[in-house]
Amino acid sequence: MPNFAAFLSYVIVSNVSPGPNAVLSMSNAGKYGLRRALRFNLGIAAGVFFLLLLCGAFSLTILTVFPQIQPVMIWAGAGYILWLAWNVVKSRPEGGQQEEAGRTAGDRLFLHGALLQFVNPNSILYGISVFATFIIPNYRSPAAILLFCAFLSLAALAGTGCWTLFGSFFHRFVGRHVKAVNLIMALLLVCCAVSLII
Repeated sequence: MPNFAAFLSYVIVSNVSPGPNAVLSMSNAGKYGLRRALRFNLGIAAGVFFLLLLCGAFSLTILTVFPQIQPVMIWAGAGYILWLAWNVVKSRPEGGQQEEAGRTAGDRLFLHGALLQFVNPNSILYGISVFATFIIPNYRSPAAILLFCAFLSLAALAGTGCWTLFGSFFHRFVGRHVKAVNLIMALLLVCCAVSLII
């Protein structure tokens, strides 16, 4: 993979950035305890795996049927990453989304975590961009796609697991240093986007 550093940076930033998965993981740890909250994290990982399989198949089909679209998809992926960087710079921690976790019964956390991925625009766009921009241009075998899906699912589990385990610490830290944290994450995303197009 020619842009391995950019790929890894994109995966890390995408999985540790505050979003619906992160906020709900942090909230569930406070509401249900770590043991039950892990069900939600495992549900996220399972949902991400199946969503990524669909995104990988979609990207592979598009690039196989229309191979000339690859440069367009790379530029679109870079544009999406720059858009994410801009939104990270502008974002502020939100507390309102945490209430949604309270509506989910503790014993349905796995299902809620899995299904959330199929209605979460961040997860869908992340899946399409990571495959179209980083993976499919270099690896097209079904085995490689499965391995990347497994790797990216574990990355999602690690990211939400951090928010679950250290949720209150991260929440306070991000709340105190929101501009610095957002700027660092945005700069990492800009580096990813630039490395794709040069």
